[in-house]
Amino acid sequence: MKSISNEYVQIAAAMFRTGILGYGGGPSVIPLIRHDAVTRYSWLTDDEFGETLAIANALPGPIATKMAAYLGYKLKGVKGALLSVLAHILPSCIAMIALLSAVNYLSGSKVVAGMIAAVSPVIAVMLGMMAYEFAQKAFKGLGKWIGAAFLLLALVLLEGLHLHPAIVIVLFLGYGTVHYRILAKKNKGGTA
Repeated sequence: MKSISNEYVQIAAAMFRTGILGYGGGPSVIPLIRHDAVTRYSWLTDDEFGETLAIANALPGPIATKMAAYLGYKLKGVKGALLSVLAHILPSCIAMIALLSAVNYLSGSKVVAGMIAAVSPVIAVMLGMMAYEFAQKAFKGLGKWIGAAFLLLALVLLEGLHLHPAIVIVLFLGYGTVHYRILAKKNKGGTA
């Protein structure tokens, strides 16, 4: 019975932390969720987290709540998903409502503007580190040249053609499905 309640506490604590500390929206929360899910509690492997993140990016809605719901559901079913999402969003909602008047009062403050400017580089570094680690895995799995070609293709699709990121993700997921089916058939044919 202790381990059951302990997992609920872990889920609530992890999602509470990400909800409070994840300043800047979904992309800034993902490294925090990854740290708790992969490193701290070992709920997912790094590869599972990457796959979950790709699927969550392809679905509509806020990515952090989708990740929280998935982790909670994976660990404790529907109750875990509800607890995880509530633990992630409720503290922030309460804080936003309670501090709305203070935000309005301090919106012109140079100190607050400086604090926001100080946090932005930290978020950029965290996202850059995560992108670098995922790029390393892509280069390891696809090879250096194909990985670089896909990186450039994604850059062209996102920045050159201004496609929505969800469309690019779905295109790459589709390619990955076809690629791995071809590899599976090739390996099956080679061993038979």
